[in-house]
Amino acid sequence: MLNENQVAQHYSHGNLIGAIEAAVSSMGKTTDKLSIDDLGPVDEFHIGGRVATSNLLGQTNFGASDHIIDMGCGLGGASRFIANKINSRVTGVDLTQEYVDTGNELNRWVGLDKLVNLQQGSILSLPFEDESFDGALMLHVGMNIADKNALFKEAYRVLKPGAIFGIYDVMKTGDGDLTYPVPWATDQSTSSLASAEEYQQALEQAGFKAGVINNRRDFGLEFFKQMKAKTEANGGPPPLGLHTLMQASTPLKLKNMIENISAGNIAPIEIIAQR
Repeated sequence: MLNENQVAQHYSHGNLIGAIEAAVSSMGKTTDKLSIDDLGPVDEFHIGGRVATSNLLGQTNFGASDHIIDMGCGLGGASRFIANKINSRVTGVDLTQEYVDTGNELNRWVGLDKLVNLQQGSILSLPFEDESFDGALMLHVGMNIADKNALFKEAYRVLKPGAIFGIYDVMKTGDGDLTYPVPWATDQSTSSLASAEEYQQALEQAGFKAGVINNRRDFGLEFFKQMKAKTEANGGPPPLGLHTLMQASTPLKLKNMIENISAGNIAPIEIIAQR
C-alpha cells in the first residue's frame, strides 16, 4: 500500500500561497478582486481543467440543496466551481495540508468560504457519519491509491442511497511501461494505476452501480496541444498555471504525460456511478 505521507509530500510546494499571490499580482489583479475563472488555471489540477470539471458535473444530478464531497480535492478548484455553479455546499478532503490551507484561503478570496470547506485527511478513512453526502466527485485522485476496494467502500459509506459519484481519473489503457515523472508521481513508488474495468469491478464490489464510462483520450491530447500552442504564442506560460504547482518539473512531467497517453498506455477516463 502506498505511504500517504509520500503522496502528500509529492504534492507539497513549500510556499504555494505566496506563489499564487505573486502570480495574481503579475496579472494586474488583487486578491479581493478575483473570480473563480481567474484561479481556474491553477486550481483545477487535472487534464482539461475547468472544461473537464464542467463536463463531469453535467453528468450528475447535483442541486442547490445538496451537500457534495470532493474526494482528494487538492486546492479545491472543483469544489469552488460546483458551489459557484449550483450554489451547493461542498466539503473537500485532501492529504496535503498545504493544499488544504491554500484552498481555504482561495475560498475566502472569491467569497465562497461559507459554501466550501476543505479539510486535511485521508479519503480511505473519512471523518463523517454514514450517509452524510448527497453526491461525490473525485478528479485525478485514484492514481495514488492502491486499494481501490477500500476507497470505494468508504465512498459508498458516506453517500446517501441514490447518490451519484462522478469519477475522472487517469487510468491504465495498455500494458506498456510508463515514463516518469508524471504530475501525480515522481516514480512508480507513488503510482497505482488501474484500468476502467478494475475501477468498475471495485465500484460494484462496494455496492455501486457503475454506469457511464467515457474514455477522454482525444480530449486530453487536444487540451495539451492547445496549452502548448498558447504557451508558444505568448512566449511562455501565463503567470498562473500548472507550472505554479509543479514548478521546474512542469515541462518534463507534461511531456511524459502526453507521451504516455499518445502511446496508448493511459488515458483520462470518466465513470459515473450510483449508490
